[in-house]
Amino acid sequence: MGTSSSPRSSITPELRRQFQTEGYFVLPAIVPPAQVAMMRETCATFIKNYDAEMDAAGVTQQGINIKGSRYFIANRHRGSRLGEFIFSDLMAEICRATLGDSAYLFWEQFVVKGPEKGAKFSWHQDSGYVGTPHRPYITCWVTLDDVTEANGTVYILPYSRAGSRDLQPHVKNAETNDLEGYFGADPGDPVIVPAGSIAVFSSHVFHRSGFNTTPHWRRVYLPQYSAEPIRRADGSLVAFAEPFLEDGKRVAAAGPGDADTRAS
Repeated sequence: MGTSSSPRSSITPELRRQFQTEGYFVLPAIVPPAQVAMMRETCATFIKNYDAEMDAAGVTQQGINIKGSRYFIANRHRGSRLGEFIFSDLMAEICRATLGDSAYLFWEQFVVKGPEKGAKFSWHQDSGYVGTPHRPYITCWVTLDDVTEANGTVYILPYSRAGSRDLQPHVKNAETNDLEGYFGADPGDPVIVPAGSIAVFSSHVFHRSGFNTTPHWRRVYLPQYSAEPIRRADGSLVAFAEPFLEDGKRVAAAGPGDADTRAS
């Protein structure tokens, strides 16, 4: 798929129907190369900073980040160039096609699996981690490297094969602390796409991922968007609620200059 296609022409009526019936669609090689390069550079800077902090402390693990193995780098868009992608025309069109005319940035993070390392993740729905009733949101799984089964790509279980499109009970795995919600035999469909692709799926879609068994990094960026602010029973926000679309129009401009001024 050429990068010259507009986001609107890339999200076909067939893909919109697939999202409604199965909960996901995939856009291969849709992200402009310049934005892929920017996200790679941003990710590398954050990893370098984490490694320096661990070296200074004389440790190889900081929270859930393990030096050279895995990194979860969340909510660093403020003060960085990530807003150029998060609030871009492409992401606006994805939000319109899935959430409708209202969209908020809910969460964003890098998930990095090191060479011949990196954790696997059990079958879960993203909504299973929220802890309060909410309307399903979307995850945009953006590949910064080519992804394969060998390097720990994501596997998606369509609604029709999961047997439900609703949030299911999850239990904590005592060994990994992962939440798990599907225990069937279906292996799911692996997303095998080049760098610059996006798998878009509902927070009610079951998905999992495997180990990275290759000698190369596997880097993914994950912005998530909701149709409305997601709040706990006491009214506090679960994560972000940064306005992006209102009545179908963008209310957040793309670019680093806007990153520190959006409400949360």
